[in-house]
Amino acid sequence: MGILNVTPDSFSDGGKYYSTDEAVERGLKMIEEGADIIDIGGESTRPGSESVPQDEQIRRVCPVIGKIKECLPEAVISIDTTSSLVAGDAVDAGAVIINDVSALRFDEKMVQVAVKKGTGLILMHMKGSPKDMQKNPRYNDIINEIYTFLAERGNYSEESGVPRNRIVVDPGIGFGKTVEGNIELLRAIPVFKKSGYPVLIGASRKSFIGKITGRDVEARLAGSVAVNCICAMNDVDILRVHDVKETVDVLKIIASYKSNRSSGDV
Repeated sequence: MGILNVTPDSFSDGGKYYSTDEAVERGLKMIEEGADIIDIGGESTRPGSESVPQDEQIRRVCPVIGKIKECLPEAVISIDTTSSLVAGDAVDAGAVIINDVSALRFDEKMVQVAVKKGTGLILMHMKGSPKDMQKNPRYNDIINEIYTFLAERGNYSEESGVPRNRIVVDPGIGFGKTVEGNIELLRAIPVFKKSGYPVLIGASRKSFIGKITGRDVEARLAGSVAVNCICAMNDVDILRVHDVKETVDVLKIIASYKSNRSSGDV
């Protein structure tokens, strides 16, 4: 999943693809590099970020979705939003997946959009909101709490009419977690896999990588690739990344390694 932020203030690429033409060009480039999904958002969810009006999000993302689909009708696009209104318009423009970092908690109508329009649905764990999520996040048992939360949100989605095979869960790396908490989540990927839902991890360029490596956000490629290696070796289903080309290369090597290991070919 390639990240495409049509925003002026996202933590890594804010402002780079703010115009429709630049965003479309970047989206098509990521598909060329091997992205299976393009995740488009018009509102930053970086720590401390403020909400963006729904009409402004729609103005930012829908033309980009429409033009990508015009250029490449087979493109698979997800809309990164917590607003049912934005999600509905984005799906009408060509998106087929809703990526909701609130796991349907911020807008009670979101699940109705997913059901009515037959979309995929990504449910992410976040402690609090983007504005306050990194203010001293604490857990008694981080793995159990997040697993239980995602299971409950998945059950709610199914009971509301979303087919189980359209639901993906995301433990929310960096969304209300400490450095140590993020590492614990990575170690617990096999636990989340037992939920029965496909698992998405989005760790690309995040601050915990910078805190571990001492690198600024634009110099976190190696750290991001290392995290994605851990994820791939633990059979994560979807990796949400900024650096598509490099991640695809990594996944090809890991796939070859796993294939040769299982076949006994040396």
